[in-house]
Amino acid sequence: MEFSSTLQQLSTVQKPAQGVSFYTRFVNRPAGRLLAAAAYRIGLSPNHVTAVSALVTFAAVITIALLPPSHVVGQCVALALLLGFALDSADGQLARLHRSSSLSGEWLDHVVDCAKILGIHAAVLISFYRFFDLTQPALLLPVIFQFAAVLLFFGGILTEQLRRRRVKPPTGPPAASASSVRGMALLPVDYGLFCLIFLFLGSQKLFLTLYVALLVAHVVLLPAFFAKWLRELS
Repeated sequence: MEFSSTLQQLSTVQKPAQGVSFYTRFVNRPAGRLLAAAAYRIGLSPNHVTAVSALVTFAAVITIALLPPSHVVGQCVALALLLGFALDSADGQLARLHRSSSLSGEWLDHVVDCAKILGIHAAVLISFYRFFDLTQPALLLPVIFQFAAVLLFFGGILTEQLRRRRVKPPTGPPAASASSVRGMALLPVDYGLFCLIFLFLGSQKLFLTLYVALLVAHVVLLPAFFAKWLRELS
């Protein structure tokens, strides 16, 4: 299959755009589609792509923890995290293209996703402690962010799994008119936007400000997500 034909076929097996942010819809999924097509051409399996995503992401995590913040380090970290995120999209698209989605592959994908959330905020905590001029209470910020991010991730995954067990689908038409508003509203909790703030890792005050802003967004939106998920499953 030619590369262009692979891309065209991948576009027909995309997940619905409902319920995702603009970054995921217009940047990460198209980038993942390109990577999935390339992986298909060279014969990689979805699990291979997941493994590459993990390697790239955790190389960035180790860099955050070990190297002093600088503009060059921040740019490399952001690029690696964004590439890992795109590969995370590519593995699912490749599985749907192969029609080879499996429970083991889904399990591996979710475990890697959870590990990267835990790892990134742990690495930020180490970086704050080693390289930032912060008071001790400020070191709690990555711990709180990690707690909120893991809860959002686990709550979303569990809700998706429980939806699949519904005998009867939800009634009523989908709220298509709200998709644009939802796409904008979800940006503060989008992993891709979080990756982008590492571009400013070399400017400690700016990075800290952006990190705290996204932390506040996670903490504020967490109850809203939980209320929505509980209502949907009731």
